[in-house]
Amino acid sequence: MAWSFRGRVQLGGLLLSFLGWVCSCVTTILPQWKTLNLELNEMETWIMGLWEACVNQEEVGTVCKGFESFLSLPQELQVSRILMVASHGLGLLGLLLSGCGSECFQFHRIHWIFKRRLCLLGGSLEASASATTLFPVSWVAYATIRDFWDDSIPEIVPRWELGDALYLGWAAGIFLALGGLILIFSVCLGKEDGDGSQSLQIGHFSKFRHTLDSIQK
Repeated sequence: MAWSFRGRVQLGGLLLSFLGWVCSCVTTILPQWKTLNLELNEMETWIMGLWEACVNQEEVGTVCKGFESFLSLPQELQVSRILMVASHGLGLLGLLLSGCGSECFQFHRIHWIFKRRLCLLGGSLEASASATTLFPVSWVAYATIRDFWDDSIPEIVPRWELGDALYLGWAAGIFLALGGLILIFSVCLGKEDGDGSQSLQIGHFSKFRHTLDSIQK
């Protein structure tokens, strides 16, 4: 079946949203939210994430330990945990709703107006998932940069730096935002071409059948 322009736009939005959702999940799991290199021991690197802290030594390897208490974490990490998990739920729900409202999901009992509403709701949820991903990632980055340039901390004290997971989180937020906006834009394209042509064919067939019945009578 040949998809209309609206269907191809929806497929692009779904792929971007799915890519952003996967990147957001990986960002949450990765421990590289913050990195710390010790000048006294260059062979040892510390990394910190939302769930655990790890130390990487060339001779021993990487050893990780999970945080024992949620309340002992810094405020930005506490909020980031909650918002990132909420982002996964919003993103997954948005994918399901927008998928059911797109041309990829063909079910004749669902009216096209209801499918447009599902796609609009799914795109809005993807945009919300983008916000709940970009906010915690940016907050952790801001707190790390603020502490790094804090003059009240002695220069001999090691300072945390931005980890690779933050960059992946920014990319995830951008993908989710683009996917959600494209899905919302697809709703503004109007009624599906396939539905319009199908309704026109049914109308012509009904008129033809009515004329044929009148001739036979």
